[in-house]
Amino acid sequence: MTDTRGQQPPYQGYNGALPGERPAAPPAGAYHPPRAYDGPQGGGPTQGGQSGAVRRPRTGARTTPRTRKARLRVAKADPWSVMKVSFLLSIALGICTVVAAAVLWMVMDAMGVFSTVGGTISEATGSNESNGFDLQSFLSLPRVLMFTSVIAVIDVVLMTALATLGAFIYNLSAGFVGGVELTLAEDE
Repeated sequence: MTDTRGQQPPYQGYNGALPGERPAAPPAGAYHPPRAYDGPQGGGPTQGGQSGAVRRPRTGARTTPRTRKARLRVAKADPWSVMKVSFLLSIALGICTVVAAAVLWMVMDAMGVFSTVGGTISEATGSNESNGFDLQSFLSLPRVLMFTSVIAVIDVVLMTALATLGAFIYNLSAGFVGGVELTLAEDE
């Protein structure tokens, strides 16, 4: 196959070898890499095995560890995974609420708060024929734990529903504005 374009001017931007050509000869003279130590020209040790050379710092060396950073965007939150995680977290919070109420009731009972306050209330609300309001029977441990358990169950349902609804609302708003941007850094 012959080239029918005629004589073409040589390409001016590249001075190296073109494909299929031999590279230009290396410059005359030996290559000497940069030296890390400034010492005697021979490079050999001087008195007592010490070279007496002063180490020069490397020019391209890093003195601090490199921290990689990535800028990411949360474009979508999966409502199903948000619902599962919020359900488990709200169950844990409900259990903590019931345990905290039981411990608080036991501490207050051991300190005698219910008997003191109950005596004061029964004196204030009592009459000659009745003893008045009995706070200790009204705030018994089973009744307090039942009330706290009902509140914890309602909390679980509400928190799970609100978190799932929040994921749907986030996905809608992220479609308009792009989502939340995060900058993550990796420590070495």
